[in-house]
Amino acid sequence: MAASVSKISVGLLVAGIVTAIFGIVLVFVGPIIVDDQIVKNVEINPKNDLSYTMWKDIPVPFFMSVYFYHVLNPKEILKGEKPMVEQRGPYVYSEKRQKENITFHDNHTVSYREYRRYFFEESMSVGNESDVVTIPNMLVLGASVMMEDMPLPVRLMLSTALTLFKEEAFLTKPVGELMWGYDSKLVDFLNQYLPGMLPTSGKFGLFAEFNNSNTGLFTVFTGKDDIRKVHKVDFWNGLKKVDYWRTEQCNMINGTAGQMWPPFMTTESTLPFYSPDACRSMELVFQRKGKMKGIPLFRFVAPKTLFANGTDYPPNEGFCPCRQSGLLNVSSCRHNSPVFMSHPHFYNADPALLNTVIGLSPSEEEHGLFIDIHPETGVPLNVSIKLQLNLYIKRVLGIIQTDRIAEVVMPMIWFEERGYIDGSVLTTFYNNLVVMPALLEYMQYIFIGLGLLFILVAVVLRIREQKVCSEENDWKGQRMHVNKINRSQS
Repeated sequence: MAASVSKISVGLLVAGIVTAIFGIVLVFVGPIIVDDQIVKNVEINPKNDLSYTMWKDIPVPFFMSVYFYHVLNPKEILKGEKPMVEQRGPYVYSEKRQKENITFHDNHTVSYREYRRYFFEESMSVGNESDVVTIPNMLVLGASVMMEDMPLPVRLMLSTALTLFKEEAFLTKPVGELMWGYDSKLVDFLNQYLPGMLPTSGKFGLFAEFNNSNTGLFTVFTGKDDIRKVHKVDFWNGLKKVDYWRTEQCNMINGTAGQMWPPFMTTESTLPFYSPDACRSMELVFQRKGKMKGIPLFRFVAPKTLFANGTDYPPNEGFCPCRQSGLLNVSSCRHNSPVFMSHPHFYNADPALLNTVIGLSPSEEEHGLFIDIHPETGVPLNVSIKLQLNLYIKRVLGIIQTDRIAEVVMPMIWFEERGYIDGSVLTTFYNNLVVMPALLEYMQYIFIGLGLLFILVAVVLRIREQKVCSEENDWKGQRMHVNKINRSQS
């Protein structure tokens, strides 16, 4: 019996030591295994079903919500009074993005064009595309500012043409036409006599050039040779830098294409990306940690310096000529039209801008942009990009349509592009990148716990074995002593 117990205790001791050592090894090796799997899965590689599909086709809900600033007092504005606007919308469009002409290169890069298509979602919208709104007429007010420095006869000719084609300073049309384009005899006239002045030769609309279009030829790193470079832009339209701005730093093409980022982020990480629509690189900064349906995330937001002018933030001097902080002058990449980009309702902008237009009320919750990233993989979980288009308007001598308009940066529309991981994609992502690493982490502690338990049981059995042996020896000694006494008495 004692020999059997001894074998069991020795067996448990050996098993406990081996199990505990295996658990301790997992503590150090487990994270390496997880990181290695992440590296293999985030590389741009057709063999990586989940990450490659997310990169190629973006199989998650993606929407663009558009809000119009309906002008309430167009006649008064022409007399020099302060503009008064009322927000209309949202008008929601589902957005389909797909990468085409995908070509892998020997230097571990891949080239592609991403096409985007928009489909109106009436059930998600407040109103429909037949709603009529009034906004500044870019063809009149934009062209007037562009012609400001031209000789007076040229300005008079433009004013005559605007009168001939019955174009006024403010435009009242259905949302659908303002978005995707409307026929204009003025556009035909300008394209005939001033070719290149307008960005389109067909219908004129705020988003006419976006639908069924692509964002240019991107060449990005696949991460095969260095995972720290995955998704980073190598070339855009064959360029390492653009020439829209005044300094080399502002012209640089930095970061990714704005959809995914390299893995293994920390709270010190930033999200740099190049935006063809803004014609520049941007960078978001870490705000806080959080969770989305059990998945850990880092939230990144726009710093206040993103659209600051060169006076408030000298590195932005190259984006000037500037006006108040909070406005990005994009005229240099928009055919010199006086268009400015900002956050909606002039959020995070110079407070003076709010005093120039009635009807704005900025807030971080409603108008701040953010991207929620899974830090271990660099994959966005929840995205909300909000931007506003503004038109710089003023009275221009010789163009009667501008009358006595006061100089002001006039909000026209703002839009939100948002998307989030959901459904089967979320389930797969959660299982592969949250559940499996968690199980591996739990297993290492389970093995250590079982090992210690086996060792403890082995020690207890050994102690009990020694106690039993001691008691048996004492009993045998007492027995021998009694036998000895009995023999001496006899």
